[in-house]
Amino acid sequence: MRLFPIKLKTYLLMTNAISIAVILGFLFFCYSRMLLDVSTLYWLGGATLLAGALSFVLNFVLIRPLEKSVTRIGDVAGDIASGKLGMEVPIVGPTEFRQLAERFNSMSRQLKASFEQIQQSENSRRELVANVAHDLRTPLALLQSHAEAIQDGLVQEEERHKYLQTIRLEAIRLGALVQHLFELSRIDAGQEPFVPHRVALEDVLVQTLNAFAPSLEKKNLQVNVQLPEHSPIVLSMETYLRRILGNLLDNAIRHSPIGARLVFSAEYGLNDELIIRLEDEGDGIAELDRERVFERFYRTDHSRKRDGSGSGLGLAIARSLVERQGGRIGVNPAERGGSVFWFTVPSEETSHLRGSKDE
Repeated sequence: MRLFPIKLKTYLLMTNAISIAVILGFLFFCYSRMLLDVSTLYWLGGATLLAGALSFVLNFVLIRPLEKSVTRIGDVAGDIASGKLGMEVPIVGPTEFRQLAERFNSMSRQLKASFEQIQQSENSRRELVANVAHDLRTPLALLQSHAEAIQDGLVQEEERHKYLQTIRLEAIRLGALVQHLFELSRIDAGQEPFVPHRVALEDVLVQTLNAFAPSLEKKNLQVNVQLPEHSPIVLSMETYLRRILGNLLDNAIRHSPIGARLVFSAEYGLNDELIIRLEDEGDGIAELDRERVFERFYRTDHSRKRDGSGSGLGLAIARSLVERQGGRIGVNPAERGGSVFWFTVPSEETSHLRGSKDE
């Protein structure tokens, strides 16, 4: 059974009318039982009707702001339903209506933020697909053209090794791209286990430098390491720390000139965190690009383009791993040119243990 809709104002006025009718009925009942004389009945009846009339007027005046508030909330809710997110209602009226308006506005803001996050995720997904397709197209085209040239006998014997070397390098690049995409997908899906334990930073740094020794020697790069006097112990996972340091070091190697110097340093910050820095002597990064260099596939226009062999995902993976363990990551300009990449990691040491040593 569908009830006939009644407005709030009509409902309250009907309630007031029923109350007056009940009082008048009670007066007539008392008169019929000889409990009241005619004069008293007239006086009480007149006073009841006058009070009722005054109550009608007051209810009508006082209900209008409440009715407007409810109508306004309904109109804004309709606008939000039609796609106009973020709209709010004024916080006016009695305490209950003010609380309702505050909660409604809070809901509207949260709904807008959620929608923007979903939209941003969708845009990131589309951009990711477009960038992956772009980064796959060039090496695949090279692999196809070089393989066809060799197969058709168009390559001289002295150039055959050069063509095969190009095919090998492009295959390695494709493998790195696929591996980085796999790592990012695991991190985004929460499939990367994170169980922090005590890790010696010096040991992980030595292992990382040994792994990149051929790349460092190829470009004749010097590496200086400056650590606190007491070897730092951080609360992390060795695999996480090695991947972060490795991605930052790989990025620095690719964008450093031949014969340049790289400086690894660490110092204790606030709240028992360790700040790890890597300074290079590359071209540096423009201020507008510093916040975006950690985005997936982001490449600056005028800086850090010495070597285009990177997948464009190394810094994004480093940021995801740092944030996964509650740290921060960023990049600042170096005093002598170049850039200083830094990140924080929880430390077991207390902040009064300071000092440095050069290796």
